[in-house]
Amino acid sequence: MNRPSVSLIVLAAGQGTRMNSDLPKVLHPLGAAPLLHHAMRAGQSLEPERMVVVAGHGAEQVAKAARAFDETVDVVVQAEQLGTAHAVAQAAPLLADAPGDAVVLYGDTPFIRPETLDRMLEARERHAIVVLGFQAADPGRYGRLVTRGEDLERIIEWKDATDQERAITLCNSGVICAEALMLFALVSEVGNDNAAGEYYLTDIIELARTRGLSAGVVICDESETLGVNTRAQLADAEAEFQRRARAAALEDGVTLTAPETVFFALDTYLGRDAIVGPNVVFGPGVTVESGAEIRAFCHLEGCHISRGATVGPFARLRPGAELAEDVHVGNFVEIKNSVLDEGVKVGHLTYLGDAHVGEQTNIGAGTVTCNYDGVSKHRTTIGAHAFIGSDTMLVAPVTVGARAMTASGSVITGEVPAEALAVARAKQVNKPGLATRLIERFRAEKAAKKETN
Repeated sequence: MNRPSVSLIVLAAGQGTRMNSDLPKVLHPLGAAPLLHHAMRAGQSLEPERMVVVAGHGAEQVAKAARAFDETVDVVVQAEQLGTAHAVAQAAPLLADAPGDAVVLYGDTPFIRPETLDRMLEARERHAIVVLGFQAADPGRYGRLVTRGEDLERIIEWKDATDQERAITLCNSGVICAEALMLFALVSEVGNDNAAGEYYLTDIIELARTRGLSAGVVICDESETLGVNTRAQLADAEAEFQRRARAAALEDGVTLTAPETVFFALDTYLGRDAIVGPNVVFGPGVTVESGAEIRAFCHLEGCHISRGATVGPFARLRPGAELAEDVHVGNFVEIKNSVLDEGVKVGHLTYLGDAHVGEQTNIGAGTVTCNYDGVSKHRTTIGAHAFIGSDTMLVAPVTVGARAMTASGSVITGEVPAEALAVARAKQVNKPGLATRLIERFRAEKAAKKETN
């Protein structure tokens, strides 16, 4: 089937007053990503020719977030929030010559499945307008879909519905698919003669039928239409997102030893036969290749872990951490903006920041790359097959050559040539009896202070 061109309109102008927040509603995080990104990601599955985000409250922040997800997106501002039809109308100038269909999504509705959007496009072959509906367990204040057979006659908002209409359980999700130019033509005719004085996008159904155009309904599971309007709903959405992410990982061949304790981000990628232990948290931008293992109580973000690598327990990988094959990162190790080549071992109690470590190098316990001088960051380079002794301080910028060694407890401030041993510590001096004399002196001083007070 040759799919027609598609434009995507994502409505993201609402303030979300029930969130009780200064942050625009669509920017609240779900799966370590703004709600808005979830809607945009679902829409991207349609391979849209154009994507327009309609912003309002916090428009600059919303625009920045939208472009962080897709730098080609267009953002328009709905200065006054006068209803969903008014919001869609803001996209009209940008899509005035758009061929094919337009799909309207909502930035606070994160769970619409790509397969559902595909079904809506298929239904467009039979109807001029297609609305996404769901059978609600508790219809509440949702708009109701009034149907006759397979045809949608109209959508009635709860505020304007009769008791008989409120008894209908087939509800409106708000998601609409229609031929783009026709959509904008209908939107331009929508009025605001209703209880709320708003321009409802749902009114286009009756307007279309007066033109002799047909409207149809595609029904999805109610869970796909979950909207987020309160902190409680955001928490419910997070639980649902994590449930789906865990189920998908297991289905894809990932071992989760305690699935309910693992937390995913929207863009987490885990390869088949990866193993993830209990209480692991994935932040944004994590890729774990097949066969790697993430042990218990690790926190990862913005990093890449190659096949055969092991991480943890109790490790933290920060943005820019790149682990090659068979690297081992142990407990209480933190890595940031650093590349570890194949076979590197960083066993425990170490910080590597702004560094490149050559293959098969061993980093001893307590090693620190001192990468920040209070103004700028500096890099540390360690060659292949080197051995960094425990408690080495590498004061960047500094280079340690291939097959070189540093003595335990050294503070390395200059270049260590290849195959050299660097010792940078003061010679030990023992003072016989001094420890006892100092203790006696300290005790006497403390006693004197008590008598004075």
